[in-house]
Amino acid sequence: MSRQQPQSTVSSPRLLASAIGVAITAGSAGHMVFAAEKTDEKAPGNAISLDATSVVGEQDDTSYKTDTSASKKYTAPLRETPKSVTVIPQQVIRDTGATSLVDALRTTPGITFGAGEGGNPAGDRPIIRGFNAESDVFIDGMRDVASQSREIFNVESIEVSKGPGSAFTGAGSTGGSLNLVSKTAKLGNAYNGGFTWGSDQTKRTTLDLNQQMTDTSAFRLNLMKHEANVAGRDAVDVSRWGVAPSFAFGLGTDTRLTVGYYHVETDDMPDYGIPLTLSPNRSKYNVDKPANVNRDNFYGLTGRDYRQTSNDSGTIKLEHDLNDSLTVSNSFRMSRSTLDYIVTNPDDSKGNVANGSVYRGAKSRNSTSSGWINQTDLSAKFNTGAIEHSLVSGLEFSYQDTHNRPYLLTSSASGTRCNRALFNSGDCTSLYNPTPGDNWNGTITDSKAFTDTDTKTAAAYVFDTLKFNEQWSLNLGLRYDNYQVESSGFANASSTAPAGSFSRQNTSDLVNYQIGVVYNPLPNGSLYAAYSTSSNPAGETSGNGGLELAANNSSLDPEKNRNYEIGTKWDFFGDDLSLTAALFRTEKTNARINDPDGGTTQVLDGEQQVNGLELTYTGKLTRNWRVFGGYTYMDSEVVKTTLAADEGNRMPSTPRNNFTFWSTYDLVPDKLTVGAGATFVDSQFGNVANSVEIPSYWRYDAMASYRLTKNVDLQLNVQNLADKRYFDQVFQTHYAHVAAGRTALLSANFHF
Repeated sequence: MSRQQPQSTVSSPRLLASAIGVAITAGSAGHMVFAAEKTDEKAPGNAISLDATSVVGEQDDTSYKTDTSASKKYTAPLRETPKSVTVIPQQVIRDTGATSLVDALRTTPGITFGAGEGGNPAGDRPIIRGFNAESDVFIDGMRDVASQSREIFNVESIEVSKGPGSAFTGAGSTGGSLNLVSKTAKLGNAYNGGFTWGSDQTKRTTLDLNQQMTDTSAFRLNLMKHEANVAGRDAVDVSRWGVAPSFAFGLGTDTRLTVGYYHVETDDMPDYGIPLTLSPNRSKYNVDKPANVNRDNFYGLTGRDYRQTSNDSGTIKLEHDLNDSLTVSNSFRMSRSTLDYIVTNPDDSKGNVANGSVYRGAKSRNSTSSGWINQTDLSAKFNTGAIEHSLVSGLEFSYQDTHNRPYLLTSSASGTRCNRALFNSGDCTSLYNPTPGDNWNGTITDSKAFTDTDTKTAAAYVFDTLKFNEQWSLNLGLRYDNYQVESSGFANASSTAPAGSFSRQNTSDLVNYQIGVVYNPLPNGSLYAAYSTSSNPAGETSGNGGLELAANNSSLDPEKNRNYEIGTKWDFFGDDLSLTAALFRTEKTNARINDPDGGTTQVLDGEQQVNGLELTYTGKLTRNWRVFGGYTYMDSEVVKTTLAADEGNRMPSTPRNNFTFWSTYDLVPDKLTVGAGATFVDSQFGNVANSVEIPSYWRYDAMASYRLTKNVDLQLNVQNLADKRYFDQVFQTHYAHVAAGRTALLSANFHF
């Protein structure tokens, strides 16, 4: 189904503001250069080379262990960073056979996935340590708010930062954030690609070509085409393709320029899953659970439902080394994304499931989001007396415009309680034997309702690691954001408000910080204690398909969050294996809740908290044995909310126990490798009342790879080896999403 998408342009005043920001930061360079030069004069033997040519340092690209972050804001190696940070490297992504961001994130504990009703129903909705992180996804350190199911064909690694971190990210990041590190052009020639055949008609082709053009320049091209049915789901399929070229100039010199472009299109059959059963006395002691029906049951309409997305972005990054200890860089990205769908919401809480039928409620969205972001960083290494500093300061400006106009779907039959007329019109189907090929004979038109949301930010930040000696260091970070959201449009009539035009706005000044003390008792280990904060302004998720700025929250101040964490990080076996442990407590001290005194407004009077333990392991036990995974325990609590009866309940989508394990072993080095993995996710509630629940589950995976020649290898992955029927998302009132069944993937790959 083709839809016309409006064109969006970036306003000149925003570009001017960005340019001014670049000039301001650049203007401070002179002072920093002078300071660095003075430091060189006083202590030339202590000067530390920044080596900004490398993003992640020299490292074996087959390793499971990562020592440094790609983000300059982490001003110390990960072992000396007082924060829980997990890096999912390229080798883990390849070995597990991951083809999407969701697949890759399953290897890391403490992350679950949320379900959406409207807005962003099938897009990425990671929940980190109990808090929604759908607007906290970054690409190369710059926020990426597009509503999408992200591909990873152009991803080098994924960095998962846990705990409130608005000092690093700006608005959001209550439970943490994700940073996707892109594949970019580099020196040397490399030609990689592969074709994957799989069960359920899976066909996937990827190509990764890197060509050095001169001694200091290179070109890289990544291509992807993916088509598949979804294992264990009738009539559900996915189709997508993408292209990502990049050029790099000045590699290995003082001035480096990288230019990249990214384009992905998808055309899927959206799938909400299986409806919930409605308990007669719904409570936390008598919960709603997914209906006891065949896992394959699909309640959508193949002739009506669809989901099409597109995402385009262009990035320019310029770096210049002013001297060995001082680098200035500027990154600029423009992006445009579209989201167009009609999806069936099974039953829509109309009370039909108990009678063996399902009402096919419809959700829709036709939105375009466009914008830009500009970051300027100044990185410096210098000494003040005996104290070594690794400092990064910067400015960030961004603008995002989202236009949404849903569709108006009108049935040829009336009512929502299933009867003969609704079955004949295609609006109802059988709970036990659904018929997705039904002819739906209603009409689809553009709704009169629409929403335009503009989000503008201006931010300044500074980070510094002060190293006092080989044992003690202090890690500091501070960020200020001016965050503005404006929402206007036309609303349809509802039970509480008449139809009409509206205009709302919210401006928030956010100040967040983090502080951590690190002690190294031995060269291979550290102990740390840290405190950090974050803020959630109203309308924060508007740009990525979340809730727009609403009448009941537009006047509210931001929600405030804080995190206490103590932990330890150790490297063993010649620094090949990393082990970490952390105790944490995350608190939301003024959560938005409905006014307990009644009415439709919200108030900042709620409280939530998560106390937890996290253990991770990554790297090599022996030369041939690699491991990656961890365990997270989360004791969540709704401390204060609208209804007193809900206080003390567990937070939605926050399992108490989450365990992940992945391991490979080279039976014949450089020839034959076998691997296996296990994932456990505890039961999860779908709402604050704890009256909706999905059960716990174990999932097992396996792989084997065989190198035919030095340039060609074969790899077999079997995901969900036991063909376990489990649910990975639950929505509070309607449905539970069914995870894919057993999937076998055979890949033939070449490397030159």
